[in-house]
Amino acid sequence: MYIILIIFSYNFIFSDYYPFLIKLRYSIGVDVVSINLINLSYWIIFLIIMARFLVLKNSNYPVEFILVCLILLLFLYLSFSRSNLFIFYIFFESSLIPTLFLIFGWGYQPERLSAGFYLLFYTLFASLPLLLGIFYIKINSYTSFIYLININSGFYLYLSIILAFLIKMPMVFFHFWLPKAHVEAPVSGSMILAGVLLKLGGYGLIRVFLFLNNVASKFNYIWLILRLFGIVITRFICLAQTDIKSIIAYSSVGHMGIVIAGIITLNYWGLYGSLVLMVAHGLCSSGLFALANIIYERTHSRSFYINKGMITIIPSISFLWFLLSANNMACPPSLNLLGEIILFNRIISWCSLSFLFLGVASFLSCCYRIYLYSITQHGLIYGGLNKLFYGNVREFILILFHWIPLNLLILKVDILVLWIYLSSLIRIIICGVIGVILS
Repeated sequence: MYIILIIFSYNFIFSDYYPFLIKLRYSIGVDVVSINLINLSYWIIFLIIMARFLVLKNSNYPVEFILVCLILLLFLYLSFSRSNLFIFYIFFESSLIPTLFLIFGWGYQPERLSAGFYLLFYTLFASLPLLLGIFYIKINSYTSFIYLININSGFYLYLSIILAFLIKMPMVFFHFWLPKAHVEAPVSGSMILAGVLLKLGGYGLIRVFLFLNNVASKFNYIWLILRLFGIVITRFICLAQTDIKSIIAYSSVGHMGIVIAGIITLNYWGLYGSLVLMVAHGLCSSGLFALANIIYERTHSRSFYINKGMITIIPSISFLWFLLSANNMACPPSLNLLGEIILFNRIISWCSLSFLFLGVASFLSCCYRIYLYSITQHGLIYGGLNKLFYGNVREFILILFHWIPLNLLILKVDILVLWIYLSSLIRIIICGVIGVILS
């Protein structure tokens, strides 16, 4: 397992990326967005298997668990590599099935059934309008190939297409399924939800805005205003939580709100910042859920009232908590800092008054992350914990494989900006050709 992760980390950081579509054939084609999210899927799935080592150790249906993880990886790969809108929809919805099996089969509490139903019905609520919209596009545009669709869309088609992706990310007021699913899911379900599944919504928005950009430029301000409001509200909600996984889940809602705001600005830098923050959030939130599981395996509780003073009980893990908490609040040199700087710059350039929301959200973001770290690592130790716990090599490697790419990928950030290089090159060539013609 360790050898596979080391080989894949080399491929993840030093592989060749292309700003244009490659491996293009019928319904298949990947570019820099797809490649990065596919690599992120591979990375998170391997780390999930490492995090759920107790499933293998306690013989809790280990073969079935690995099979479900591999099926989920297959669906994610097929989702991110499809250039046919209808086939993308099929695998986009199919990824729900293995996730439900993870929650139902290896969840912790009896409430996991209601959490699975929340996940299912909130996500399927907008699936039928999306399917009808895809059929309408196929009938009127004579193709479902994303890069060839040319259609005069109205508000209802625009709403039916993007609503499913907004709920998947999720959008504020439709986000209630996410904290409940995170709290009741096993660590594997939480890691894959935060790490990859939320990015399906952002990936879908990037793709559909290729042919919805005309109508989107008229109505996107609605979602942008809603997201700015939601970013601030979810920060306040985080400060009121008493469950470790719940506060991490609500922070994911805030992060995805910034990603949505960047995508719907319909700007190259907005898309670039969204991709950077999606990759950074996938690594950072997955690592925080893995740390929460390390504590849960020892205390069998996620409550702040029991999990206090961990710096004296698990001293070796406390430093890892500090590193990921600092990265989650966008400290340098993490990808979170780069993504938030670019997105804040782009959102404020869209409307200068948005700095009020973003400033308050940034301040509250630091508040609840310091609150999360301080209340779990410091304070009076719960009397029922009467012995020291120690981490093992597997847990250290698990967290470091989240932290290392999160901080080292910024050294090779060009793999995330190649389409901007390409667009700039095309503009230079066009200007040069026009200059030659005019001269």
